[in-house]
Amino acid sequence: MMRLFQVLLFLCVSFFSSIVYAQAIKPRFKVLAIGEDGGHHILHTRAAKIWLNKLAADSNFTIDYYTSTRPITKEFLGQYQLFIQIDYPPYSWSKESEDAFIEYIEQGKGGWIGFHHATLLGTFDGFPLWQWFSSFMGGIQFKKYIPDFAAATVNVEINRHPVMAGVPASFPIIREEWYTYDKSPRLNKNIQVLATVDENTYIPSRDIKMGDHPVIWTNTKMKARNLYIFMGHGPELFENPSYTTLYKNAIFWAAKKMK
Repeated sequence: MMRLFQVLLFLCVSFFSSIVYAQAIKPRFKVLAIGEDGGHHILHTRAAKIWLNKLAADSNFTIDYYTSTRPITKEFLGQYQLFIQIDYPPYSWSKESEDAFIEYIEQGKGGWIGFHHATLLGTFDGFPLWQWFSSFMGGIQFKKYIPDFAAATVNVEINRHPVMAGVPASFPIIREEWYTYDKSPRLNKNIQVLATVDENTYIPSRDIKMGDHPVIWTNTKMKARNLYIFMGHGPELFENPSYTTLYKNAIFWAAKKMK
């Protein structure tokens, strides 16, 4: 009888241990990351993948990487709680992919973080301006950029926002292109600017300026938690603790649905 009891006890412990273990390893959320498969942003994209994979392993979430928006449909996006647009432009998408993304953002089906190339808004490579995406980013269009780069200081405007936790009030970026737009996204009532670049700190000094130059912002009209971060050209950004803190915060903030 004692032997039978011991066997049953062992089976029960094993069964419940398996359940607890399965629950423990279940990913917290699933991320879709889109990045270009070539071009002059490829080194940043590769560095981002290495950094993201380590964060995912350490923090128990999963990431699927794609180099095209072709797979994107409403059903496809339904499996993801977060969409990261790594240096992928807002053009050349199919109508089906555009519609799926619009629904995902407008209905809050998941969060979104866009970097750098995501505001290359205008007419490029034979593709017209995606008007919805321009409105999403504050009604802006790309105007110019600093092709030979500049270092600069980024100033946080809303340090109480969750994505700015642990980020210094000002932090340096040692090399970036610094896009300018036809107008500041701040002029749009739906846009909340979280940080700007101080153009007076450009090293070397540059004439391509906006005056008011936001570089991190969110569209508060959308049901999805969303964040645009301009900085995203080179791999050296992942050696910048202010940038990686911001990136990590953004992931865990945007992956949570609005209440």
